[in-house]
Amino acid sequence: MEKNVQIGLLCDIYGELLTKKQQNILDLYYNDNLSLAEIAEELGITRQAVKDSIAKGEKRLFRIRRKTR
Repeated sequence: MEKNVQIGLLCDIYGELLTKKQQNILDLYYNDNLSLAEIAEELGITRQAVKDSIAKGEKRLFRIRRKTR
């Protein structure tokens, strides 16, 4: 399954278990197809902070999925 689709499905199922910031950033990145720079500008944070939040959010979603299997 394509990563974008997989992350989208995991967000739909487990998204409430993420922080609001992670939910928002993952939504902007995967659903609205915004770049890291566009998200950073919109939220007033650095590009690196966006990248870190995406990585942490993805990691958490995959960890939750493994635990619920």
